[in-house]
Amino acid sequence: MAESADVEQLLTSFKKFALHGDPKATGKELNGKNWAKLCKDCKIIDGKNVTGTDVDIVFSKVKQKTSRVVTYEEFHRALEELAPKRFKGQSKEEALDSIFKLVEGKEPNNAGVTKVAKKGAVDRLTDASRYTGSHKERFDESGKGRGREGREELVEKTGYVGAYKNAGTYDNKMRAEK
Repeated sequence: MAESADVEQLLTSFKKFALHGDPKATGKELNGKNWAKLCKDCKIIDGKNVTGTDVDIVFSKVKQKTSRVVTYEEFHRALEELAPKRFKGQSKEEALDSIFKLVEGKEPNNAGVTKVAKKGAVDRLTDASRYTGSHKERFDESGKGRGREGREELVEKTGYVGAYKNAGTYDNKMRAEK
């Protein structure tokens, strides 16, 4: 009875890794990338006895010649091939049990896969008070966008060049001279 529970956990791990990272995956076949991820996440690859190259070679050995994926049965055979290599001091059956225990109940590790954007850069780039040039004209003092007025050159028939800061001061200047 305990063996069927272990096989069930092994099948569950196989399905989780088969589905990882592929929205079209059915969970019945495991591709080479996810096989390597399974071996790394479940600590089958130890860097001494079993390396990434060993894992790739075993994957190529157990899959069909024209196929790019392995089924659950082929996955099982691949673990049987890696077990004596990973656990050298144990008998074949003990090594197989040990490698199954490494895989059972595990799921893909996502830690460190995606980094969150740094908040400081976003704040700096979206702070409208620090804009210069033509972009500065699109926002008011509070940082709120001016809408159409900030995007389009609205024609004012005053006789002054657009965005001239001293517009309307000519009459005041002429009165001051008289």
